[in-house]
Amino acid sequence: MLITPRTSERIAKALIWSSALFVLVVLTAIIIYILLKGLPIINWSFLTEIPRSMGRTGGISSTIIGTILITLVAIIIAAPFGIGTAFYLAEYTKENMITRIIRFSAESLAGIPSIVYGLFGFIFFVIYLRLGFSIISGGFTLAFMILPTIIRTSEEAIRAVPNSYREVSFSLGATKWQTIIKVVFPSALQGIVNGVILSVGRCVAETAAVILTAGSVLRMPSSLFSSSRSMAVHFYILAVEGISMENAYGTAALLIILIFLINVIANTMVNRFMAKGR
Repeated sequence: MLITPRTSERIAKALIWSSALFVLVVLTAIIIYILLKGLPIINWSFLTEIPRSMGRTGGISSTIIGTILITLVAIIIAAPFGIGTAFYLAEYTKENMITRIIRFSAESLAGIPSIVYGLFGFIFFVIYLRLGFSIISGGFTLAFMILPTIIRTSEEAIRAVPNSYREVSFSLGATKWQTIIKVVFPSALQGIVNGVILSVGRCVAETAAVILTAGSVLRMPSSLFSSSRSMAVHFYILAVEGISMENAYGTAALLIILIFLINVIANTMVNRFMAKGR
């Protein structure tokens, strides 16, 4: 029995909608489960106190500060280089051997397991450069890890800007740099920010690379050269070693809330910037 084109289209649409619905249901179930378990644990003392007794008691204030500092170091280092490389590939070069090598390298680096980045950071930053287990070592390692993601997402966002925008800008006498700053960058900003937010989420959720470079000290960091434990590492240790599942769920719930707030704030700022530009 032959299937008509209309029937095959309906079957394909049903499969696509079913796949999307399945993913949405699973994701929603996981988030709701963690929030139901973790939200009752979150209170003022949980947010402001330092972990005690290996995390059985106290709060997670030092891990919150450690997570923020490690992520900021990584983004401050990776974002300018990643976005700059993307503009170089999309605007200043034609397809040649160099661009193919850069893209191949970025794609290959994006697929390397995080534990390999952690081993590299441990050997190079912690031992060779003698930075020790510190926030700066963890931040540099995560910067290398998220750099390919920022390059690829930013390049795709830049290439999505219609060429007619550039042609109009050039016809009005604008230079290449002026066209990039005034026309291309504002138009591609939404996609670039989405790539950076994706990288922030990966930094916040990373464990293996952070343990091997930033360490897992529970005390409050005093500088960028202090060892610190991130929230993801804290959650992992509490859960795997069975120290305190209550605090583990509380930390996981706070991680979800933190990533959600980062997405909302970043998208709100970008939308306001683009609206002001229009």
